[in-house]
Amino acid sequence: MARAVVFDLGGVLIDWNPRHLYRKLLPDDASIEEFLAEVCTSEWNYQQDAGRTVAEAVGELSGRHPDKAPLIAAYYERWEEMLGGAIEASVALLEELDAAGVPLYALTNWSRETFPIARRRFPFLARFRGVVVSGEERAAKPDPRIYRILLERYRLQPAACLFVDDVGKNVEGARAAGMEGVLFTSPAQLRRELGARSILAGAPAAPVIKL
Repeated sequence: MARAVVFDLGGVLIDWNPRHLYRKLLPDDASIEEFLAEVCTSEWNYQQDAGRTVAEAVGELSGRHPDKAPLIAAYYERWEEMLGGAIEASVALLEELDAAGVPLYALTNWSRETFPIARRRFPFLARFRGVVVSGEERAAKPDPRIYRILLERYRLQPAACLFVDDVGKNVEGARAAGMEGVLFTSPAQLRRELGARSILAGAPAAPVIKL
């Protein structure tokens, strides 16, 4: 049975971070962190990943924080400025896996309204045999439904899939769905994980410790 690798995108292959934008709009790191912790929070962003429209999200939040309305509007008006670029060492791994014939899929928490921007900007996304976008499915990791969508749509056997994500609860969700999960911390660490499973030829083996 062929071993498939399922990638998360943001934080693994793509450097997405709202701080890239808000460093241009707020005076210092403390004000940025306060804004992202109290106004445009990760929980708020998650709702767009789960299918809420941008218009609804911005309108509702601006109503609660009218003094922050221009900053809230910038979140999507200037969303592309949150993209720092590809994580090149991770993309190199993806290209090696593709060249070796490893089946590649992506499962990402992403708004359906902004994902087309990523598709245009990152040509490597064409290497995936299939991409499941949470905002299009109205279910976001770690909701069990989105793992089932991936597996059923592409007729994947869970035990034959290695899932890679930089968020622990998402990795646990994949494991609950029957996949093997790897918590991503760096491209070098992922290369070691792939080599240890003989998925990526030529990856450095784990060191032998002699007692």
